[in-house]
Amino acid sequence: MPAGPYLSSSPMSAQLKPIIQPNAQNQYEVTAEDLPLSCPMPQMYLWNSHPRVYLPIGQTGWAKCPYCGAEYTLRGGPIPPAPEGGH
Repeated sequence: MPAGPYLSSSPMSAQLKPIIQPNAQNQYEVTAEDLPLSCPMPQMYLWNSHPRVYLPIGQTGWAKCPYCGAEYTLRGGPIPPAPEGGH
């Protein structure tokens, strides 16, 4: 594992993710594992750099934070809607 600070992606997860410096870049690529998407993301070490806002990214595959202007792209593109009826 490379050197650097790490944070578990969930309390029960044994998988560690590198801590992300917030506002260090303007564009981030996220995966379905990062949903629901919030800015700042939980693994950003200054997670309180502005109020947490949840960003709807599933339908378009792209979202922009209204506070810091960070742009997020969902790897793999938009998530198709669930079929109606659910059976």
